[in-house]
Amino acid sequence: MSERESQFIDHVVSINRVTKVVKGGKNFSFAALVVVGDGQGKVGFGSGKAKEVPQAIRKATDAARRAMISVRREGSTIPHEVIGHFGAGRVLLRPASAGTGVIAGGAVRAIAEAAGIGDILTKSLGTTNPHNLVRATFAALEQLTTRDEAVQRRRFGGEAEVVEEVEPRTGPLPEVEV
Repeated sequence: MSERESQFIDHVVSINRVTKVVKGGKNFSFAALVVVGDGQGKVGFGSGKAKEVPQAIRKATDAARRAMISVRREGSTIPHEVIGHFGAGRVLLRPASAGTGVIAGGAVRAIAEAAGIGDILTKSLGTTNPHNLVRATFAALEQLTTRDEAVQRRRFGGEAEVVEEVEPRTGPLPEVEV
């Protein structure tokens, strides 16, 4: 199992202390947001809550491993520019030339590194809430398509609607009064 665990890249994006006020005082718990990837195009995120930080991180990591998606890449970057939305969060992802590196903030940087994207330009256009940024980034990554997929979709999308050709009428033209 340790061999399988070592192949994943884990990033703790945020840890939040949550307080519940009860009759006897305050109950503290912790919420963790974790991004997990294999560095080869698969990445996932998860959140977990527990009374202690290590347990919250473990729960979030397990949830992230169960919810991984595949990211389409071209070399070390993404195929095209895309904007992802979630709530008030908007994230712009733009491909970059080789050697640029990951130009991104905390949450988006963690996702790009875990997915194995080495060259990318990003900009957070809305909120700075890490949960919304992570979900907006995943929405953007799910929109990515490769050039071959776009060609296939256009090719078969145009042929999906087949219009039957009507044979032209033969015979004399109708007389029209002028």
